[in-house]
Amino acid sequence: MTKIRFIFILLISILFTNCKTDEREFLLGKRYWDLNDYDKVILELKYGYKDDEKLPSFNNPQTRAIVEKLTDQQNFNVVLNDNELGLKHKNNVAEKFFEQWQDMNGIYDALDRKDNYLYDEEMLAVWHFGLGLQLKYFKLGNDNILKDADDPNSKRVLYHFNSNVKTLVKNFQIYLDEVNKENAYSQQGKIHFARGIDKYFTELIAIYPKADYSAMKKKAELMLNKSNSEEIKASLNTLIELIASNKAKVSKE
Repeated sequence: MTKIRFIFILLISILFTNCKTDEREFLLGKRYWDLNDYDKVILELKYGYKDDEKLPSFNNPQTRAIVEKLTDQQNFNVVLNDNELGLKHKNNVAEKFFEQWQDMNGIYDALDRKDNYLYDEEMLAVWHFGLGLQLKYFKLGNDNILKDADDPNSKRVLYHFNSNVKTLVKNFQIYLDEVNKENAYSQQGKIHFARGIDKYFTELIAIYPKADYSAMKKKAELMLNKSNSEEIKASLNTLIELIASNKAKVSKE
């Protein structure tokens, strides 16, 4: 009787393990993750791992695909770039993805005993997911404001439009705060961080050339004085020069 009970428990354990593996394989087998998929995966990553258990990471061949899928911007772009979908629908989807990204932020921010990030590249991939998403999210919101307005040039409409852009710029500045923690990053992490400045801040200024970047420029200058990373300093210098040249260009128009 005891032997039969042992075999039964063993079979149940194997079945449970296989189900969990199949579920992950199913998610990874999907071309794009939707919001429900993110609900499940974020819940698992935040609460399904023990304190001494390693999270999925880029340097682990067995789990790399999970991080890549989690931070794949095509998951939201496939909806937000679809010209067949309505503006309000895409705006609602973007808002929900933004909420998912906020929930993702705490997954990979753990520090070791030396105050170094355990998963700096994974954390930055999540950051970049959010920066790319916000460029789409805020634009969709502003497009929706203009679409619904009787007079797109009215003071009230322009106030809301510019207020959204101002919030977006402030959100991007939060990324620069990480320079204060650059010693917690690996060398590869610092390179990855700098690439985020080069890519997403350049895109931001290209989309909103007339926005006020004076506070961002001041922030970049302060961070430049604090940074000891050649890669980060080069990106900050490029950002400062870009803001200056953009301001000069706009003032001539």
